[in-house]
Amino acid sequence: MSFSLYQINTVPSGWRKVLYLNWPLVLLLSIVACIGFMMLYSVAGGSMEPWVMPQAQRFAIGMTAMFVIAMIPIAFWRLVSGLGYAVSLILLLYVEFFGTVGMGAQRWLDLGPFRLQPSELAKITIVMVLAAYYARIDSAKTSHPLYILPPLVLILIPVFLTLKQPDLGTALLLLLGGGAVVFAAGVHWAYFATLIAAGGATVFAVFASRGTEWQLLKDYQFRRIDTFIDPTQDPLGAGYHITQSQIALGSGGFSGRGFMEGTQSRLNFLPEKHTDFIFTTLAEEFGFIGASSLLFIYLLIVALCIWTALSTKDRFASLLSLGIAATFFLYFAINMAMVMGLAPVVGVPLPLVSYGGTAMMVLLAAFGLVQSAHIHRPR
Repeated sequence: MSFSLYQINTVPSGWRKVLYLNWPLVLLLSIVACIGFMMLYSVAGGSMEPWVMPQAQRFAIGMTAMFVIAMIPIAFWRLVSGLGYAVSLILLLYVEFFGTVGMGAQRWLDLGPFRLQPSELAKITIVMVLAAYYARIDSAKTSHPLYILPPLVLILIPVFLTLKQPDLGTALLLLLGGGAVVFAAGVHWAYFATLIAAGGATVFAVFASRGTEWQLLKDYQFRRIDTFIDPTQDPLGAGYHITQSQIALGSGGFSGRGFMEGTQSRLNFLPEKHTDFIFTTLAEEFGFIGASSLLFIYLLIVALCIWTALSTKDRFASLLSLGIAATFFLYFAINMAMVMGLAPVVGVPLPLVSYGGTAMMVLLAAFGLVQSAHIHRPR
């Protein structure tokens, strides 16, 4: 059903905002979530418990939050961006002292009915505060050294707090997501070349520190690097995850084994099959066709966010949409590279597909911000 300009202008303001929603984005997010429900149903052996029902409830809550956030003018989110960033830092500090320990890391806050991972929240608030910062300053000053320091500090504080948990994957997402906003704001490429050189020196220092008193990474993180370089060194130990993942990916072939017919996941050869390695279950059951279809949907979601960024004249809204698009891209790109053996295993979930509450709801809230930018752009 199509609406003429007259019909839209006669709709009350609240309902008009609903009509202005980016409905293709809503549809694509729902499709990805349904793929996630289907895969969680499969790895549970054809049962809605223990993963599908909680995930569906979180998706419903997240979508509701997305619609509520979308209805609020984007100027409000610019106003509260600093407060949101401060809250995420306070929560990260609170985790440092009172967080719940799980799988060798202290990353969560136990809030009774659910557990909150503040580092997931920080992925979005860092994008918000950087977008607000660059919206306030003259674009001609973005590359001035005095104006480079504040964004650098804003990025490095949550990165440092996240590394202490330790959570290398999320720290990497924070660093790259923040860097994407800085790059989109127009900062000169020479700064990025310097940071890349510094990153190379840091990698050298990390390897040089191994086995010393000043070792920069945990032992398990070094084992992940060793496994990435050569998984066959310890196929039943540190290399088990990636070895089984590659077997599952290869056995799927072009069209897959069929829904709920994946042997690697059904026979429990594949670890973390409902979280970080759920993409391998999808690839085993639906093959190259299923895996590439999910990737195509993800890229469409990124394209819609970029389109929103390019179609608005508001600098904050544009940078915010670009930052969220980059963060979402990094989510699935790192996860897919990780399970295929193209990147170290760093514990990054597949967005809206992997089982997990905080990541899903924070991502949907972030898309609510993109929707707010889309609805309230000048017309």
